[in-house]
Amino acid sequence: MSSKLADAYLRNIIRTYRTYKEMAEKAIEQVPSEDDLNRELDESSNSIAIIVKHMSGNLRSRFRDFLTSDGEKPDRNRDTEFESAGRVPREQLLRWWNDAWKIAMSSIEALSADDLERTIRIRGEEMLVVEALNRSVTHAAYHVGQIVYLARHFAGTNWKTLSIPKRGSAEAASRR
Repeated sequence: MSSKLADAYLRNIIRTYRTYKEMAEKAIEQVPSEDDLNRELDESSNSIAIIVKHMSGNLRSRFRDFLTSDGEKPDRNRDTEFESAGRVPREQLLRWWNDAWKIAMSSIEALSADDLERTIRIRGEEMLVVEALNRSVTHAAYHVGQIVYLARHFAGTNWKTLSIPKRGSAEAASRR
């Protein structure tokens, strides 16, 4: 990969991660109560708190010592990320979230163009750094979408859209 293309990729991936982080945070802010943050729509679904717990565990594991150790750390217990030990206060949820994102963004922002072609491991599987980043940002997008969907459901008519509202494309285009 050319250095110019690699630099552009790194700027883009950093911007993309920041966008997803901010989107989830704006959605979580609109959830009316801690009960809603912990509410599961049915027995096979996850609450926002569980999704945040899982994403936080994933980001911490993948990006701690990103270039030098397997992305599935021995101290991570993925299965427990999907278990609820009771109601999680908003402050705790945001602490998990911010701590994990700090680790992830510090590692990602420290990458150089040359690092993108390095090989790392996740669960013993070898992949290029660029592949691991693409895999991770896709995982983040998937779960941020779940958070936004649930937050919108719980906010109801008080929801403030995070993008162009329904039937608002023409107005958004005219502001450009």
